Amino acid sequence: MKETILIVDDEKEIADLIELYLSNEGYDCLKCHTGRKALQLISREQPELAILDVMLPDMSGFEICRKIREEYYFPVIMLTARTEDMDKIRGLTIGADDYMTKPFNPLELCARVKTQLRRFRRYNQEAAGVHPARRHELRGLVIDKDTHVCTLYDKPLNLTPIEFSILWYLFEQKGRVVSSEELFEAVWGEKYLDSNNTVMAHIGRLREKLKDSPRHPKFIKTVWGVGYRIE
Repeated sequence: MKETILIVDDEKEIADLIELYLSNEGYDCLKCHTGRKALQLISREQPELAILDVMLPDMSGFEICRKIREEYYFPVIMLTARTEDMDKIRGLTIGADDYMTKPFNPLELCARVKTQLRRFRRYNQEAAGVHPARRHELRGLVIDKDTHVCTLYDKPLNLTPIEFSILWYLFEQKGRVVSSEELFEAVWGEKYLDSNNTVMAHIGRLREKLKDSPRHPKFIKTVWGVGYRIE
């Protein structure tokens, strides 16, 4: 069964180009040019991944991403002509999984789509498995690798696959400081760039869900200039 990709971009030529490359890779594509239509398609078709342009005529890609994360956990890749780091951080903070700046290489976009879908498939497959539980517990926080369930004080936390992977990796390295570079390469499986703010943005969002104060953290501690640690 083919996986369905939603492409949301108000520039028809760009949407058509993305569709061409993804169709050649064997994906079914849905296209639209407004946020309102995108939300309708998501509700009706439930795609496996969405590619969102930030600048749309009726609402921003950030707003669409925020609405997606209220209900769905499929991967989201943001596209924008902007180059400011704050835009990237904002997109990742509200739940985007990846971010590309226009102009972009369509082949690189296809590679990122494959990476995100592979991770999402693995997440779902492992969540559906019935294996002996492997879990970590710390001060009311419980994370179970085999069921892919994470709870805080017995209440479930709605983590995206990447957020779960970050938290699990930190637990696996409990007591040791994990650098942003190591964490990125372990979770995303790609080479880390010095200017990459992806890890910081996801750690911030994870802390929000854990209700973990950055100044007085109970779970994820920052070792300034070095990385992150759970202890």
